[in-house]
Amino acid sequence: MKTVYLLRVLLIAIACAGWPVSARSEEPPRIPGAGEQPILPDEYASVSTELFGCFDCHGVSGESADPEFPILSGQHFYYLYVQLKDFKAGRRASEIMQPMVEELSKDQMKLIATYFSEQEWPNTGFKGDPAITAKGETATGAGQCVQCHRGGYDGDSRVPRLAGQQREYLFKTLMDFKNKVRMNSPSKSSLMNSFEEADIDAMAEYLADF
Repeated sequence: MKTVYLLRVLLIAIACAGWPVSARSEEPPRIPGAGEQPILPDEYASVSTELFGCFDCHGVSGESADPEFPILSGQHFYYLYVQLKDFKAGRRASEIMQPMVEELSKDQMKLIATYFSEQEWPNTGFKGDPAITAKGETATGAGQCVQCHRGGYDGDSRVPRLAGQQREYLFKTLMDFKNKVRMNSPSKSSLMNSFEEADIDAMAEYLADF
């Protein structure tokens, strides 16, 4: 019996010696910890530098923990792509975004838009003041915002999702339309010009809480 046991041990040792080192020591993919960059799929290799730059403000999946920066994760692909094109062409001004996109090709911008559009829209947990959100509901109704952004304010292709977007970003963007700082949607500028700042502030509160 002892001889049979030793023979088995010897055979196992010989078999193991023939295994590649990588096969025996291979570890599962490491999940990045806090503050570390994520591991991007190979198809995003050509825009990895740009995506890492996006992560600095918008978060690693576009969830944007900073209320001044918009949520990108789960936003519509075509809308994101058009905004990148508008930054590149100067139709939408931004000292941060324009230098980041000026050298990007259309295919690269499409890749970036694809990456963020495929992420899940986060829940910010924002809860608005009921009195303000009621005023905001009245204002968005008067502006017939649902005509383009749909009843759930979740948008559709060319039109962005507004529901659950960062409140500060919504307010600034709507005011930029009103003051003609943002010029890539003339119809939105005309609409916002018909509202007082207090109404626009209430709209932002209502949509962020939607």
